[in-house]
Amino acid sequence: MDVEKVFHMTGGVGETSYSRNSSLQKKASEMVKHITLETVEEVYLATKPKSIGIADLGCSSGPNTLSNIKDILDKISSNKLKQSAPEFRVFLNDLPTNDFNAIFQALPEFHQWLKQKDGSGHENKGTNSNIYVAAYPGSFYGRLFPDHCLHFIYSSYSLHWLSKVPRGLYDEQGNSLNKNSIYISENSPCEVSKVYFDQFKEDLSLFLQSRSDELVSGGKMVLILLGRQGFNHVDRGNAFFWKILYQALTNLISKGEVEKEKLDSYEVHFYAPCKEEIEEVARENGCFEVERLEMFEIEKTIGKGISYGTMVAMTVRSIQESMLAHHFGETIIEGLFKEYGRLVDEEMAKEEIRPITFLLVLRKP
Repeated sequence: MDVEKVFHMTGGVGETSYSRNSSLQKKASEMVKHITLETVEEVYLATKPKSIGIADLGCSSGPNTLSNIKDILDKISSNKLKQSAPEFRVFLNDLPTNDFNAIFQALPEFHQWLKQKDGSGHENKGTNSNIYVAAYPGSFYGRLFPDHCLHFIYSSYSLHWLSKVPRGLYDEQGNSLNKNSIYISENSPCEVSKVYFDQFKEDLSLFLQSRSDELVSGGKMVLILLGRQGFNHVDRGNAFFWKILYQALTNLISKGEVEKEKLDSYEVHFYAPCKEEIEEVARENGCFEVERLEMFEIEKTIGKGISYGTMVAMTVRSIQESMLAHHFGETIIEGLFKEYGRLVDEEMAKEEIRPITFLLVLRKP
């Protein structure tokens, strides 16, 4: 499967869209927003650019995209320090299959917000004329921008997605070595976790090298990604959610809705690193100084009339539907995620599931 051509968040603004089902990601970004804004401010005060380049990598298409940019612009504009506001170059990046149209359709409202912040009410006055927004489709595992054109890079809930399903998961005949799982589990052969880590290491190293070429000296990145606590890959965190999805798919086999051979050949392009692995890759790459590496958990809140399992199922569906529908067909999706939500609630009743997230702040010397 060509991940770059298939993988995307569910577009639009419908009930199953990422736009309507990204509240968990929003909550995470809000929890660490003070660090993000402190980092932006530090870069601005240290470099004092007349034109500042900002990129959101893996921006997707929901309301979180422009909300994050608003906060960043607001922070910089409030620190003019007796000098005129800089020109803002804002680059929104995701894979070519992303619903960029949804972002473009939200831009008039975004510019209206800018006018209100400026207080002028006119098209070509104040901060409005200083902000230029562009979409940059393409994989961030490689170069995207010209040399030294960026000052700040933000990426939230994107770097745990690998550039591809690791080739080492399949033998020479194309058969999966991990037939009883779709990710790393207690049923996985020991080499599976190494194959996944090797792919993560290769991808993150390429990401860091590429961003180093694109950032100015003193530029910084704030990266938010899913991870795990400790060296054990099998935990009751992010890996456990994949175990539940595998169980939901297995349950559909008995109903004749999924072929066992199809399930045996399906693996996810995901990896939840531990703190030590992130540090190892950053150290060996050598392009950045690690200023912060913190672990946190998102507080679980449930909406009115909806269970936690249903909320998780809707979130996962908005992220994984493109991949699952491509491999298994669209007809299983509705039933699959009803079963998935039921299983999550069932497991939560037994014991807490605790997925963790990392915040990483890097500086280019």
